[in-house]
Amino acid sequence: IDHYLGKELVENLSVLHFSNLVFEPLWSRNYIRNVQLIFSEDFGTEGRGGYFDNYGIIRDIMQNHLLQILALFAMETPVSLDAEDIRNEKVKVLRSMKPLKLQDVVVGQYKGHSKGNKSYSGYTDDPTVPNNSVTPAFAAAALFIDNARWDGVPFLMKAGKALHTKRAEIRVQFRHVPGNLYKKTFGTDLEKATNELVLRVQPDEAIYLKINNKVPGLGMRLDRTDLNLCYSTRYRGEIPDAYERLLLDAIEGERRLFIRSDELDAAWSLFTPLLKELEEKKVAPELYPYGSRGPVGAHYLAAKHNVRWGDLSGEDS
Repeated sequence: IDHYLGKELVENLSVLHFSNLVFEPLWSRNYIRNVQLIFSEDFGTEGRGGYFDNYGIIRDIMQNHLLQILALFAMETPVSLDAEDIRNEKVKVLRSMKPLKLQDVVVGQYKGHSKGNKSYSGYTDDPTVPNNSVTPAFAAAALFIDNARWDGVPFLMKAGKALHTKRAEIRVQFRHVPGNLYKKTFGTDLEKATNELVLRVQPDEAIYLKINNKVPGLGMRLDRTDLNLCYSTRYRGEIPDAYERLLLDAIEGERRLFIRSDELDAAWSLFTPLLKELEEKKVAPELYPYGSRGPVGAHYLAAKHNVRWGDLSGEDS
């Protein structure tokens, strides 16, 4: 069971893509510039360091949760909503992915930090963690799908502990409008003119689309604003926990949200060579302060692929 597949916004991902004409034609390299899968926690290992140190953030979050979301996002339209048809399409995505290279990965580890009157311990300060541990508590990676729909589109993953906020979200950044008539109104920062679709998986589930809009008034001033579906406002009922959904599916024999063995093989075959290389070369993680936005290397990785992390703009923090 991968409990992330039972989360409401992950369940809604296929609905958004396949049942809305406004999105379906845009879901390809022709309109999408990059896709970001972001997971962050605002706490460290908190006494679970001994367990965590055997696995690290890549095995804990990226190889399963984030990769499963990526496969659901990028898959072709399945023949039906039958479990086998959906899982067939997910496996095709995973098998189409290019091998993950070390130069497209950044690993980090949080260090102790004082904020105000409060001190936060670093990863290796945990008594259950060896002092010389190089286990990553943060990782960022650029992945590519080698097929006709997604050729050349970077899928950037980022996951870490002891960061500035707790969140899990999918961010889809669209291409710039060709020959944008209003580019002078945005000044030199064309990023502010980029449409972006955000699915906030947790906390405060929401789907919002960033669009460009004229600010009311006599002048011509543009602003980027949100078309926002906030679940707590729109739907008054309680959103079921992911495990509730998955346990109910297990009881009813519904396998749609469960991972098939060939899916598991394809996922591990993507990450195992990278994990082996990291461990054999004892790649030292880049240190970042507890409660920060993560290691600087993650920004360089994004910039290398002409991407800016969407969660760093300030307006979404």
